[in-house]
Amino acid sequence: MPATDEQAQAVMDSFPPFFERTDEDTRRTHERLDVLQVNVGRLCNLACRHCHMDAGPNRTEVMARDTLQACLDVAAGRGFKTLDVTGGAPEMNPDFEWFVREAAARGLDVIVRSNLVVMLDEPYRHLPEVLAELGATVFASLPHYTAKPVEKQRGANTFDGVIAMLQRLNALGYGRAEGANEDGLVLNLVFNPSGAFLPPDQEALEKEYRAKLAEDYGIVFDRVFAIANNPLGRFGNLLHKTGNLERYMGRLVNAFNPDTVPAMMCRSQLSVGWDGALYDCDFNQAAGLPCKNGLTIAELAADPALPLARDIAFGNHCYACTAGAGSS
Repeated sequence: MPATDEQAQAVMDSFPPFFERTDEDTRRTHERLDVLQVNVGRLCNLACRHCHMDAGPNRTEVMARDTLQACLDVAAGRGFKTLDVTGGAPEMNPDFEWFVREAAARGLDVIVRSNLVVMLDEPYRHLPEVLAELGATVFASLPHYTAKPVEKQRGANTFDGVIAMLQRLNALGYGRAEGANEDGLVLNLVFNPSGAFLPPDQEALEKEYRAKLAEDYGIVFDRVFAIANNPLGRFGNLLHKTGNLERYMGRLVNAFNPDTVPAMMCRSQLSVGWDGALYDCDFNQAAGLPCKNGLTIAELAADPALPLARDIAFGNHCYACTAGAGSS
């Protein structure tokens, strides 16, 4: 670990251990898990400044076909309801389309987390139609409904691309699942703050997004999810370099909400890294904090008797999931 990483970790560790904010029940997953989250690679067409996975165009980590197959076998064979596909830009995995088609064929509900911009270019332009055909839920990153804050986080000329892709998804029937959309194609938007502060009230933010996007671009969607930035990866490095890590961590710790702990996502899911290693969530992936049982997805696929329930590995980055209204 580079010295700067060690220094940043020392700042994180200077706060009260998150583990002490949990109890015997919440230190363990549920016996039955609902979501298998699969990070199919760190490769991405963008290098967003808030990315906790430090994904980008120069990353080479991509999940291999045999590991994807093991994920399918475990998801379909062990009672998971949902396959949550993420990255990087998951669409850039060369086996992405095969993977989501196989998941849908096995009766799994498929979630795809996308920056949307990637699907403007070949060889990904056909993927919106594929997702609509499969009934996949799309979680689209949209840090704001205006261009300046979006491009501050994601780079120049990204906002117009996102808007164009949202309009294309609407044309395919996405974004009306809570209304009269008989296809039930769900389009959710994800908001991340542009700096070292907590997100605003989610309900108020959703109303604001709904009004502005409809008025300015004719865009409709189902929900907005307001997520606190996790002090890991590229965002954590930026906080440390600018001297804001301690202040931001203090903000997260002071906003700790005990009511959010029982519903933390780590309690109902299993997260798979690009190399098949298992984690309690993708934030733990970014932190290099694997599941305490030390298993891989290949081992779970090979031995159906291995339990899914487990003790959870916590770190102080977990405060980001339990600050305010929570980010799980």
